[in-house]
Amino acid sequence: MSRWRLFLLGFFFNFIAWGTPTPPHAQTTGQELWPSLSKELFQDRPIIENDGVITLEAPARAEDAAIVPMRLRFEGPLDLKSAMLVIDQNPMPMAANFTLGPKARVGFIETRVRVNSYTTVHAIAETLDGRLHAQAKFVKAAGGCSAPAVKDQEQAKAHLGEMRYREFKSADPMRREAQIMLRHPNNSGMQLDQLTRLYIPAHFIDRIEIRQGEELIFLMEGGISLSEDPNFRFSYAPNGSKKITVIAHDTKGNIFKTEWPVAEAI
Repeated sequence: MSRWRLFLLGFFFNFIAWGTPTPPHAQTTGQELWPSLSKELFQDRPIIENDGVITLEAPARAEDAAIVPMRLRFEGPLDLKSAMLVIDQNPMPMAANFTLGPKARVGFIETRVRVNSYTTVHAIAETLDGRLHAQAKFVKAAGGCSAPAVKDQEQAKAHLGEMRYREFKSADPMRREAQIMLRHPNNSGMQLDQLTRLYIPAHFIDRIEIRQGEELIFLMEGGISLSEDPNFRFSYAPNGSKKITVIAHDTKGNIFKTEWPVAEAI
């Protein structure tokens, strides 16, 4: 088990132990929170800000706090090892950690997240030489982690783990652009069942691995901040393989695996 999965599980069990949707840091202000989060995540390593190695695209005000689009763009000249998305004020701040394939040359990763209150969002990249680079944006949204599920729970169970794969024409001739969509309720543990008025137990995707042939494009380790029906749009350098494979894992131990042939972009 990776360090980041252990970190997420530790935060999750700490959250559950409180027995309430109010997280332990709920009364900490945003200005106070990032230094402590940064120390917990990266110890005392220096972080270089706004140097163009990583760019975060996020709305200043979200239309729907339960599905806030976020894009991490990697346009710097340095080779990246990993990237992380941290939503400072969320109950589980580390929304996703991406381990990037060493040969994939990922250009961007876009996903949708829940935002629980007005917050600063940090995108952090680690280069192969071990340096950290970051950019932050402030997002106005509230209630995303406790927003009711869009789908009925029985309907969600019936389609659990179903996946779709799409390809797009890429603006970069050296990269392909694709999207993975996964059916999963990604229950946060903070949502009320509209019929029973009881909290729906947390049940979410905590790991997704995407490969072209045998080579890794990226590995995502995440928590309750990912929106219902997680999806990821991304660009990558093709290696000639004619197969894309996705393996997803959730907190109940379910494993979902699907393969697709690499087709012409649509």
